[in-house]
Amino acid sequence: QVLPVESGGGLVQAGGSLRLSCAASETIFSIDTLGWYRQAPGKQGELVARITSAGSANYTDSVKGRFTISRDNAKNMMYLQMSSLKPEDTAVYYCGGTLDGTEYWGQGTQVTVSS
Repeated sequence: QVLPVESGGGLVQAGGSLRLSCAASETIFSIDTLGWYRQAPGKQGELVARITSAGSANYTDSVKGRFTISRDNAKNMMYLQMSSLKPEDTAVYYCGGTLDGTEYWGQGTQVTVSS
């Protein structure tokens, strides 16, 4: 299975927006629940958002109301729309999921929010 590929990260000022994209193979998209995970230096990583193939989404408390996860199963694409960004959102963001007990995550895309 080819790993997912994230894109769309960058440098943005606090209060700004970014849209992350995740392209993956059909095999990866066969996973019912996919998600976005972030890892910041010196901090514990966290699952930011996840979405089922039916479109049911969950978010960690710190991003509720600011981030929106979506997926297009026909195009094997997943997205994370991030608004009202804060410096504490700075991290490397990864997309992926677990298939038959194996984790499949991409190389990540850097998001940096300046104050």
